[in-house]
Amino acid sequence: MSMYKVFALSFLLFSCSHIVTVPLAPGEDRLKHQQVGEQAAIATQGPYASAAAQMILSMGGNLVDAAVASSFVISVERPQSTGLGGGGFLLYYKPGMLQPVSFDFREQAPLKAHSKMYLDAKGNEIPKLSLDGSMAVGVPGLVAGLFEFHRQYGKLDWDLVLGPAIDLAEHGFEVYPELAEAIKDRQSVLAQFPDSKKIFLNKEGKALVQGDWLFQKDLAQTLRIIAEQGDKGFYQGALAKKLTSSIVSHGGLWSKEDLSSYKVKERTPIYGNYKGYGIYSMAPPSSGGVHVIQILNMVENDELGKYGAQDPRSVHLIASSMQQAFADRAAHLGDSDFVNVPIEDLSSKNYALDKRRLIPKNRALKKDEVTPFKVKEIVEPDHTTHFSMMNNKGEVVVSTQTINGWFGSGLVAEGTGVVMNNEMDDFATKVGASNLFGAVGGSQNLVEPKKRPLSSMSPTIVLKDGMPLLGVGTPSGTRILTCVAQTLLNVLEFKMNSWDAVSALRYHHQWSPDQLRFESDLLPESLKEDLTEMGHDVVIKDLGCRIQLVKSNGAQLEAVSDPRGSGEARAW
Repeated sequence: MSMYKVFALSFLLFSCSHIVTVPLAPGEDRLKHQQVGEQAAIATQGPYASAAAQMILSMGGNLVDAAVASSFVISVERPQSTGLGGGGFLLYYKPGMLQPVSFDFREQAPLKAHSKMYLDAKGNEIPKLSLDGSMAVGVPGLVAGLFEFHRQYGKLDWDLVLGPAIDLAEHGFEVYPELAEAIKDRQSVLAQFPDSKKIFLNKEGKALVQGDWLFQKDLAQTLRIIAEQGDKGFYQGALAKKLTSSIVSHGGLWSKEDLSSYKVKERTPIYGNYKGYGIYSMAPPSSGGVHVIQILNMVENDELGKYGAQDPRSVHLIASSMQQAFADRAAHLGDSDFVNVPIEDLSSKNYALDKRRLIPKNRALKKDEVTPFKVKEIVEPDHTTHFSMMNNKGEVVVSTQTINGWFGSGLVAEGTGVVMNNEMDDFATKVGASNLFGAVGGSQNLVEPKKRPLSSMSPTIVLKDGMPLLGVGTPSGTRILTCVAQTLLNVLEFKMNSWDAVSALRYHHQWSPDQLRFESDLLPESLKEDLTEMGHDVVIKDLGCRIQLVKSNGAQLEAVSDPRGSGEARAW
């Protein structure tokens, strides 16, 4: 059969069928994951976090108070994904602003860090050194970021906003399936550190399982100190000394100046325009904003809506755009405070057109056409966390936060309950090496003191005529930016409703490995055959994305928490 006939047949098949979507996770129901209301819409990865946000709003707090409360609660509720020992990015918009404000509270390298700290005498990577234990820990920014955001825009007293997180840490909750899986996966590392073992393993040294209760009383006390003293309670004084001493006692490079000198950075968000919609996302050291917009720019003129989201022509063009974006990511992206990142060029329409011309119409880009580095095999669990919130006043908050891998470094700093990140693995340990998520590193992202590692986190706000239309984001390493880009295209180009836009079958191409990865074997055989005939190496592998979306539908607000996960949407 000719390629033209294959495409024509596929077009007819997909035009006459529904979009392929993934089912709800076991034990989940749709009402928990999709809500519509008129006052506010909240989508988080945790039921306790969503409940805390609603409670704070009911007490007279504003959306900022709700976001901060939810963030601290999710740090307790999902200790495998985020926490006080991590960092993240946040965008906030309210009417009257020229554009959203963005906060960078990404972790940074300690003052004693250097570009060869993870290499042996022969220049080879030392296995696991950037992943497990104290050498993997960057200086955390989450507490500083949330405090500064609340200081500028919050309404309720700071200590009141931290109340729900303190209560949850003190009184505990039942271990849920995702948490049980993460503890089991990292059991051998958690067992190496006394406080990690005390909290996440039972008295026999075995992993807590679903239905066990998790109590984090040291973390509750740490939160009380922060509630009373603000960010100084974390970055200075007795608590800072405990954190630093723990890192140093386990062989890490921290000094007392690392915490005391940490600063939140407000950055100008990356901006793009897709068919009249204003897209705002995070600037470097996140690569997400640049490349989400780059992908959208590359396909903007192709009128993919006339084909459909799961037509092979659409998938081919979008996946090839992802491929091009990841090649640029490795070559150009890093912390813009340390290296020159050509942001305007990478996010420009003209550059996108030049890159678009390189995509063949009927065949996949060959591996040697994008000069990939060699990378290792990777595992794709649901790391990191994201929440999106919107209210009827035209405000929206989106934030992606992380400790990187499951339980970060595995180290809980003694006497604090704080799970420390392993964010140093997001640096390039050497040029051409890959991190936990398989992302290739270039010289722009080598370790330097106080430098912030490259990220894919992509909290994104979409405005239409100066008012919020969408707030969206997700966890999951390098797949973040491709999952966000697809969700935006599903809404803006393919005109899907919010539920279908979030639950539609996803795919991912990150340039190297040279694979077009679909998340599920629900992939229609006809689509797989068409893409394979074009030269794509189609594989099935979970992507781990858990989109959290809020949307304005005029008088109504909608929240959707990805059906793949155990999060919760609330709207009223």
